[in-house]
This record gives sequence, C-alpha cells and structure tokens, in this order.
Amino acid sequence: MSAEGGELERTLGFLEAMTLGGGTMIGAGIFILPGIAAQTAGPASSIAYAIAGFVALLAALSLSELATGMPIAGGSYHYVNRALGGLFGAVVGWGMWTGLMFASAFYMIGFGQYLVEPIPFLDGRVFIVGLGLLGLVLLLGVNYYGTEESSAFQNVTIGVETAIVLVFVAVGVFFIDPENLEPFAPFGPGGVVATTGIVFISFLGFEIIATVAGEIKNPGRIIPLSMILSVVLVTILYVLVMLVSTGVIPFESLGDSPIPVSDVAVTYLGPAGVVAIVFAAIIAAISSSNSSILAASRVIYAMGRDGVVTDWFNVSHPRFYTPHRAIAATGGVTALLILVGLEVEAIIALLAEAASFSFLVAYSLVHVSLVVFRRTDPDGYDPSFALPRPVYPAVPILGVGLSLVVVSQMATVVVVIGTGIVAFGVVWYAVYARGRVVSEGLLAEAIRGTPAEPYRVVVPVANPETQRGLLRLAAASAHANEDRGTPELVAVNVTPVAHPSPLQNVEADRADHQRDLLENARDVATEMDVTLRTRAVVARDVGEGILDVLEEEAADEVILGWDGTLGRDDHVFGATVDPVVRHAHCDISLVDLRDEAVGTPVALVAPGPNAPVVAHQAVEFATVDEAVPTLLNVQPPRGAGDSDAENRGRAVVADVAEAAGLDPDEYEVQVVVADDVGQAVVEATSRYDTVCVGLSGRVEGPRIPFGDVTERVVQDVPSNVALIRGS
Repeated sequence: MSAEGGELERTLGFLEAMTLGGGTMIGAGIFILPGIAAQTAGPASSIAYAIAGFVALLAALSLSELATGMPIAGGSYHYVNRALGGLFGAVVGWGMWTGLMFASAFYMIGFGQYLVEPIPFLDGRVFIVGLGLLGLVLLLGVNYYGTEESSAFQNVTIGVETAIVLVFVAVGVFFIDPENLEPFAPFGPGGVVATTGIVFISFLGFEIIATVAGEIKNPGRIIPLSMILSVVLVTILYVLVMLVSTGVIPFESLGDSPIPVSDVAVTYLGPAGVVAIVFAAIIAAISSSNSSILAASRVIYAMGRDGVVTDWFNVSHPRFYTPHRAIAATGGVTALLILVGLEVEAIIALLAEAASFSFLVAYSLVHVSLVVFRRTDPDGYDPSFALPRPVYPAVPILGVGLSLVVVSQMATVVVVIGTGIVAFGVVWYAVYARGRVVSEGLLAEAIRGTPAEPYRVVVPVANPETQRGLLRLAAASAHANEDRGTPELVAVNVTPVAHPSPLQNVEADRADHQRDLLENARDVATEMDVTLRTRAVVARDVGEGILDVLEEEAADEVILGWDGTLGRDDHVFGATVDPVVRHAHCDISLVDLRDEAVGTPVALVAPGPNAPVVAHQAVEFATVDEAVPTLLNVQPPRGAGDSDAENRGRAVVADVAEAAGLDPDEYEVQVVVADDVGQAVVEATSRYDTVCVGLSGRVEGPRIPFGDVTERVVQDVPSNVALIRGS
C-alpha cells in the first residue's frame, strides 16, 4: 500500500491481540490506581473493580459483534459514526482520542512515579515528568516503526509483568489480615459507584483490540475471543489484587501511597519483592501507554478517513505501513498532558477519570449503535459473532443504563471536563465536519423501521469518468417508476480480490470505495430526488459480484457501463458484463456513455418482446434533461407503390407505446421508410444524443446474440448508446 493509501496491514494474531488488550488492563489499573481506589471506597474497592469489569464486559460483547461485522481501524468511533452519523461520530471520535491520550499520559506519569519514589536522589516532579516524556518518545518510535514490532514489544513486557503480579497475589493471600477488611465499605454504596468511574480506565484494553481490528488476522474468531477473555481474566485479577492490597495493609495507608502495590509487597516479599514490583509497574505503565498510543492514532486516522478531520491524518507510511502522521499528532498532545503532570498529586486521578468519562459515553453510544445495526441490517455488515437472544437486547440496554449510572456519580470537575469534550465534538461537527463527512448514518432508517416496497435500480460504477452519468441515468429510471414503488438507487463498487490473503485488509478497501461512492452519488440522488444507498463489495470475479448484489437486493433494474465494443469470440460485451447479461433476472441497460449529457433520446422500436422496455427506458432517460424522446420505426417498402409503410410504422409505434404504458404526450413518433434498414437507422439515430436499442433475450449456445442493426448503431452512431433487455 502506498503512502497515499489508507490500508493497514493485517499482522496481529491472538497472542498480540490478548497482550494489547490484557496488557493495557494489567498496567496502571493494578500498580497506580489501587491507592486512589482504596481512598474512595476502602476494601470495597474490589467491588468497584468488579462492577467496572462487568460494565466493560457488556461493552466488549457489543463491540465484538460490531468489530467482526466491520473489522476496520477506528473501533467504537467507526461503529458509532457508521450507525448514528457524523455528529455522534465526531463526539465519540474526539472523546476517544482525548480519552486515550489522557490514559497514556496517566500511565507515563505513573511510570515516572514508580521509578523516582524508591530512589532518593531522583526526588521531585520534574524527574517524574522527564522520565514520562522519555518513555513516550521511546513508544512513539516503536509505534512509528511498525504495529508488528509494537505488539512484539507488548508480548515480552506483558509476560514478565503478569508473572510478577500472579506471584504477588498467590503469596499475598496468606498475609491478609481480616481486620483490615473491616469496615468493608466505609463510604457506602455511593463511594463504590464513584470509585467505579475512577478505575474504569483500567478496562480500556478491549477497546484497543477493536480499534486495531483492521490489523488483526482472522478477525471473526480472534476479536471476540480476545476481547471477552481479556476482560474476564483481568477483572478476576483486579479483584484479587485489591483484596490482597487492602487486606495486607489498612486502606488509609494504602490511599496515602503514590506506589501502593510496592508498599504492600514489601510487607511479605521483602526488598526483592519491591524490586520486582517496581520493575513490573514500570513495564506495565509503558505497555499500557504503548497500547493507548496505538489505539489513539488509529482513531484520528479513521476520523481523517471519514472526513471528520482533515484526510492529512489518513495516510500510511510508504515503508512501515503505519499511520505515522496520526502517531506524531497523538504523541505531541500526550506530551503536553504529561507536562501538565508537574502537579502530580492533582493530575493523576483527574486524567484517569476524564478518560473513563469519555469511554463510558462512547460505550453508551456503541450499545445504541448495535441496536441500529440490528434494525437496519446494512450492506456489508455480516458479523461472525452475534449476540443471541435473550442476551440481545439485554446487553445494550443494561450497558447504556450502567454506563450512565457510573457517569452520574463522577466528580463535578470530571463531568465538566467530559461535557466540554462532548460540546467540542458538537461544535467541531457544526463548524468543520458537517459539509465534509460522507457518512449519513443509519439512525433515521432504524427509527423509520421497515421501509415501503421500493423500485430498486442498481448501478455498478468503477470508471470515474462515467460514474456521474450512469448515476444520473439510474436515478432517472428509479424516479420514473415511483408508481411501482419508492424510488431507490443502489450504487455498487466491486473490488476484485483474486487470491484473498489474511494479511489483506479488504474492509479498508471497502470503506474507501464506499466513501468515494457517497461523495459522487449523494449530489445526484438529491438532484433526482431518489433514496440512495451504496454498497462496496469484495469478490473474486466482478461479474459474479454484481450478480450476487442483484440477487440480494431483488433489483428491478440494473444499469451497466460498457465500453462500446462488440466481440465475436469468447466475450461479446466483456468478461464482466457477459455474466450479468446472461443471468440477471431484471431489466438490463448496457450504456456506452460517450457524453455525460443524455439530451434527447431516441428508441428504436420494432415488434418484439423487448420493444416496450426499450420505449419506456427512453422515456425514463429523457427525464434527466427534461426532454421528450422519439420512438423510431424503420419500414422497408413492400413495393414501388407502397403508400402504407408510414401507417404500418406508426401502428407499430402505437402498439409498443401502449404495451409500455406510455401516454401519447410522453413521446414523439418518427417513421423512416427505406430499402437499406441499417443505413436508415444509422442516419436517423445520429441526430439524437442517446440511442436506445433492444438486445435479444435469447442465448445461442455460449454466445449472446446481437443483430446487424445493433452492430451498425454501436459502430457508426456517435451518440450515447444503450442496449436494453427486459427481464
């Protein structure tokens, strides 16, 4: 993929996904937050972690379905943006990006804190911030160089820190003093819920799995397994760590410590245990920050892809295939947040809670998005992991309710900061993104419910030079048939993938093509007053892909671009078009669009099954430029004194128009009498802008037949040519 592209390589397996997710959660949540949690909930802080883990599990379940349905970079932001539209996408995108940077700064301050506290000559906040910035630079370099390298770094660090934490718990349970656990909840249920909001930052790891979904191999299996397993295992580990910590030393002492786990470990593991814990805490904070930087850069990268921010961010490095610009921007802002950490005591809890607020809001909207996707079942959404009933809709309903309860118990200053970020997202959308985003969301469709029966015209588009013209013809056809159903235009782009590879992120291609389709088709749909949907599909063969779409959409009509060549060997219209002409069960128009202006069409009509369709299509095409089409019939004279040829021709036109359901004022009639029918057709039709000719519905052996008159029109008439076959 070139630097101008937006695709990231799939290089992450199950182990990498687990370490990105679980590693982030095992980090600062264990080594930095226990003191803060104990201070606000006492020994019941273990319950706060359990509640936070349950809220996270609900979000992980909804995200697992969404991520396997659309495994693409962006995580919660992408799903909300796709389901609810650009406004909510901007709110969640900015919330997630800032939240992940808050989290990363929080982790790096904790890293510096654990390193400085045990070493007397490194005392002071300046050292803490300096070490945090140094660690940040290291992580930015790792992320810039490559996702695979970043995840390999995670694998090593997470393995070491997990082993140390397991030893901490396994030995610590034998040193718990039951008296330290009384009273268990000194600040009541309110303190427990408020603490849940503080520690929720500990569970952001599963979101990171969704955010890098575009880089995970075999996403249908690995994403849900790693998400759910990481949340469950880490929640159990957190509860045990808090029970050990508050059981070994009184929670009041724990709350006063900036390095709480180290203070616990020294009581039963001695100096060697402290060294091990300090080492684990340092690498945990670094690995957590690494995951957060990785995820935050993918969020702003995806926002650039969708037009919420400048597409300057939606560029991958030409050599490393990483979103290098997004990584640099994320690192710059995170560095500023770390510098704010010069006031360490005040900033630690604030950064944690601000990140938690942003993600609780995001997850509430993720749950709503799942409901929207279920109700609308959009094209391209085919999750390999789906919540069964009655888990659905219980999970999204409960998830929204619990998220809002936790948010309501947060400190006022945190609510103000979080609300400010939400307000910034709204203002940003109104001022900058509204005219740039191309995703209109599915919310309106979900609220409307099952739409009226449509008259659906499918138009495959690939050539930028003819896209707009084909879309206008398709929109005109759909709109002209509104008496048969609600006019609906489906614009389709098929990406051929001859040999799919697990390293190919075809979802990124699909999203890029869908965005391009929307940009080109939206104005046409507005101009022609039709409902527009877009589909971007991936198939081994383009023709077969188009046929699949026609079948799935139950299309009434398909309008295909065609290069105007007629072959007499293996393919008549081309390898892509021939299968569609042979097997499509709907009306077909093959259009050689030589000029975007449709102008005044002429339909060549003669007795036959396709004639009414040809006549009706000419009338539909004429609405593009508000013209009146001509129905043309050419009659050979039966003799020198044949004076009835004109009348015979008019009778043929009248019969065809009646069969097509046309009123006399919808068309004009032209009858040409000539011995050389082919030459007469060419001369007569050359005066019109678009020529509509019937295509035989018969298939003779392996060939699709076309007559001599059709061949002469295609080769000799300079106008647009449409070959039409009825269903």
